[in-house]
Amino acid sequence: MQSKPVAPIGINHLVINVRDIAESHRFWTDIIGLKQVGTFTPRGDHGPRRVMQFYSADHDGRLTHHDIALMECPDLPAPAADGTLTSAIGHIAIALPNREAWLRQLAYLQDQGVRFERRVEHGMTHSLYIRDPNGYTVELLYELPRAVWEGDIQEALNHYVALPTEGEAALEDRVEGVPVFGHAS
Repeated sequence: MQSKPVAPIGINHLVINVRDIAESHRFWTDIIGLKQVGTFTPRGDHGPRRVMQFYSADHDGRLTHHDIALMECPDLPAPAADGTLTSAIGHIAIALPNREAWLRQLAYLQDQGVRFERRVEHGMTHSLYIRDPNGYTVELLYELPRAVWEGDIQEALNHYVALPTEGEAALEDRVEGVPVFGHAS
């Protein structure tokens, strides 16, 4: 008899319900940079009854079957105009390969007129939060080196420095003076 669960190796993919699949496709490809790898079209009596599209990130030059899938649900309510939570998903975190790629993505998003909701220096990541057309919060991040946070994960999880979200200051990223958790300063 198995006495404890088998530990997973990670999250394989996420399926997101969306009102307008074409609008969401543009966000996830043109704004975030994922590549569409497939489409499911309902046929007969098997499988979901809704159109789905599948997207992959770049995994060292290789695609996966999908990291994110969109499922069209036209009856979903529109996102709240005041930014209040409209779904059970807190946010979707997307990792960029490194700091330089993340900074290029921030500049691209700013050039595209994407509203930066929050910029945060976390203890483990530096992050930007934006919204997709359905109101889901999307966190774009790069991870700091393990040596920065592994000495005290609890303290790193609680580290939060809010940063500017507009203008040139929203594109700056501090590398000097970043705290190292669990080590005497």
